[in-house]
Amino acid sequence: MSINHPDTKRIAVTGAAGSLARDIIPRLADAGYSMVCVDRTPPAESFGQDWVLTEVADTGTLVEAFRGCGAVIHLAGIPLEDDWDRILSANIDGTHSVLEAAHMAGVPRVILASSIHAAGFTPVPPAGDFIPDNTPVRPNTLYGVSKAAVEALGSYYSDRFGMDVICLRIASRIDRPRDVRMLSTWLSPDDAARLFTAALTDSVKGFRIVWGVSANTRSYLSPDAGAALGYVPKDDAERYAGDLTGPAAPASAAESDWDRQFIGGVFCSPRPPRQPSMHPST
Repeated sequence: MSINHPDTKRIAVTGAAGSLARDIIPRLADAGYSMVCVDRTPPAESFGQDWVLTEVADTGTLVEAFRGCGAVIHLAGIPLEDDWDRILSANIDGTHSVLEAAHMAGVPRVILASSIHAAGFTPVPPAGDFIPDNTPVRPNTLYGVSKAAVEALGSYYSDRFGMDVICLRIASRIDRPRDVRMLSTWLSPDDAARLFTAALTDSVKGFRIVWGVSANTRSYLSPDAGAALGYVPKDDAERYAGDLTGPAAPASAAESDWDRQFIGGVFCSPRPPRQPSMHPST
């Protein structure tokens, strides 16, 4: 590992032109962070940050981009079900490249965007029960398999090289809940920024898995690991419940049999939603 004197307020963000990055970059900037933003696609908005245009497979370029950073937030990848060769290249090989570059650049901490779909076939628990953050992987798609591999790679780099790695099992990250299932799994944009900020600033070492979910009244995802991280979510999907339940609710908001059975919802069905032919960064 190269000699490095990381700046805790300087971070790198991969997949920085993607939708999750667009939610968190301006909020991190408001919190005093400067960023080197990495993506293969030019950004619609630079947010006043430095940008490096490259593929995540270009480990050498990533090493130079990451050098001096106190942390890397890795968001790049295909965010829905897709063909295996694309998933393997973007999500698994890409994560290996990012972790290897962070190791070579001497970055002490990496935050990996995992997904609820790494454990999507976990049954929905009885009312009042919670699913632990580190519940075993039960992927519901090849995309979910890739996120399980992301977690395994993070565990390996933490144990092998002493890197602090936090895997955030992000649930339904969207501007507002769209269906009944999301009343349990919603992660608001503001809470997403709070989650990543907590992951950047906590002092616990080693490897951890944390649910990425808001403070939803109906949540069945444990808040314990997030609380230990210093994550205090403030938004609750329940304020949208009236729009998603009852006779006036749109048919698209109804809870399906898959939603009731498994935490991965419709992604556990025989025909899970797939990635469009054009692949965004995250």
